[in-house]
Amino acid sequence: MKKADHFATLVPQLLSRRGFLKSVSALGASATLPACAVNPDKTRSSSLGFVEVEHGLDDTLSVSPGYKAETLIGWGDPIFDGLAPFDPSKQSEAEQLKRFGYNNDYIGYVPLPPGSASSDHGLLVVNHEYTLPNLMFPGSPASNSLNEEQVAIDIAAHGLSIVEIEHKGQSWQTVLGSKYNRRITPNTPMRLVGSAAGSERLQTAISADGIHTLGTYGNCAGGVTPWGTILTGEENVDNYFSGDYKATPEAENYDRFGMDGRWKNWGEHHHRWNMNKSPREPLHVGWIVEIDPYDPDSTPKKLTGLGRFKHEGCNVYVNSDSRIVAYTGDDQSDEYVYKFVSKNAYQPENREANLSLLDEGTLYVAQFEANGVLNWLPLIYGQGAITSANGFNSQADVSLDCRKAADLVGATPMDRPEDVDVNPVNGRVYMMLTKNPGRQPEETDPANPRSFNTSGQIVEFWPENGDHTSSTFHWDMFLLAGNPNEAVTSYHPDISENGWLACPDNCAFDSCGNIWIATDGAEDHGVADGIWASEVSGRHRGLTKRFLRTPIGAELCGPFFTPNDESLFVSVQHPGSGSSFDSPATRWPDFDPTMPPRPSVVVITKEDGGRVGS
Repeated sequence: MKKADHFATLVPQLLSRRGFLKSVSALGASATLPACAVNPDKTRSSSLGFVEVEHGLDDTLSVSPGYKAETLIGWGDPIFDGLAPFDPSKQSEAEQLKRFGYNNDYIGYVPLPPGSASSDHGLLVVNHEYTLPNLMFPGSPASNSLNEEQVAIDIAAHGLSIVEIEHKGQSWQTVLGSKYNRRITPNTPMRLVGSAAGSERLQTAISADGIHTLGTYGNCAGGVTPWGTILTGEENVDNYFSGDYKATPEAENYDRFGMDGRWKNWGEHHHRWNMNKSPREPLHVGWIVEIDPYDPDSTPKKLTGLGRFKHEGCNVYVNSDSRIVAYTGDDQSDEYVYKFVSKNAYQPENREANLSLLDEGTLYVAQFEANGVLNWLPLIYGQGAITSANGFNSQADVSLDCRKAADLVGATPMDRPEDVDVNPVNGRVYMMLTKNPGRQPEETDPANPRSFNTSGQIVEFWPENGDHTSSTFHWDMFLLAGNPNEAVTSYHPDISENGWLACPDNCAFDSCGNIWIATDGAEDHGVADGIWASEVSGRHRGLTKRFLRTPIGAELCGPFFTPNDESLFVSVQHPGSGSSFDSPATRWPDFDPTMPPRPSVVVITKEDGGRVGS
């Protein structure tokens, strides 16, 4: 079926810079502001007082003056006792399974002890999205030409790491003897739960019942639930399979999903990743996975009710009626934004009941109208066009063929939906749209005024009455990113020459409600990726300020604050990307001639203590 009109064609008039700033002023005048910075005369001052980092591109990481950035853990570092220091010339599958994985992306922090609000002791849960063998192994082999031993190491470097951390003295440290420390990989036993669990289409060589399954990979962003579990999104899983998808019984599904990546050659060594030998194995990935970090013996769950697509991440909100609303985006050009509303209510004193909250509920997809209205369209078998006439025979099929269902109900295709998160202060939802360079000149309009959009934007939406289960929201543009000297953009008029950003990817909110924006693609615009921060309302709305700059070749992922805002964890992913193991563009963070660049988690604190950003 032909997709709904593109988001870029929905708004009838071109957005002018003046028009955007008028809307900023009007919103700011009526918004409720957190009391994070008030002058003696009771007038509002900025809650973001840090000194900006300059634009640039070099081989190291730079952070705002007055802050320190320390590498906490990186690829190859041990997460268990008794291991020697990492030696990239002596890698093995067995060793990698005991060490921090590659390309850290999402970061989640949960306090210890469980249920506390500790900001100096907790568990760090980190996604390992994908690998770059050309930077992992001597000789720089291509991802699709690895030998059997290298494939085993490559597989083991995916998934997630869970590691206990503690703030002692002046710095954070890993606790290697912790009972909580754990590696989760593409071979970790898991369960499929929810609407698609047990479907005949999910019965494979590794899952006779369509319920038990193995592993997770392609993990991008995620979220932390109020009951202390981690949600991790399986994203570009199509890149891991070999074979001809057109010869499988899922040809239509795989075509819609884009199962022709051929990036990895795992399928040459394992039938599981060969679509012609395991034709339905790809249906076991593309889900949101829920993990209990407090129970190292627990079995992770794949939440099929939240739909199968390229999940960037998933963030949840406790609604006024105590039901859980989960927001997630499908990270590909012209794909959709979704929300899931739980059937049952959150019980603060009953964690056991909450552990199954996301197993049942209703999935919705977003439709944006030109008048600023957002409609949430339910994806329910038997309603509207989601019937057997269009190939749906159960709710399981709706979950498995989620993109097709969204097409049929008339959802609005978006410019690569990435992170979608709820601001805890104002209750509004902020959606990172990274870019869509395929936009044609005739498609320019108020929502997307640039053709061949390479810079992205951030869209804000909210329910009028605060009820996130509502089927109708309002939406507005928060900012149009990019270099204002080269493109039509929308920022605060006082933005500095270092304040503009490109390709928003992940976001986080501090306790003041400020948005912290991590980017992936700014290097295409001549500057390093990094973090920018902005207030979301008042007279500083849209005044983005650069806080951090990554090393060359890296993107910045997974910003996450401790409860007291005094530590900010960030992921520096694929430093030196585009170069080789033997001749890297940077050797960050070790700057050791025997070490290649290593993706690493960095923790940022203020040198004299206090709230990060103040």
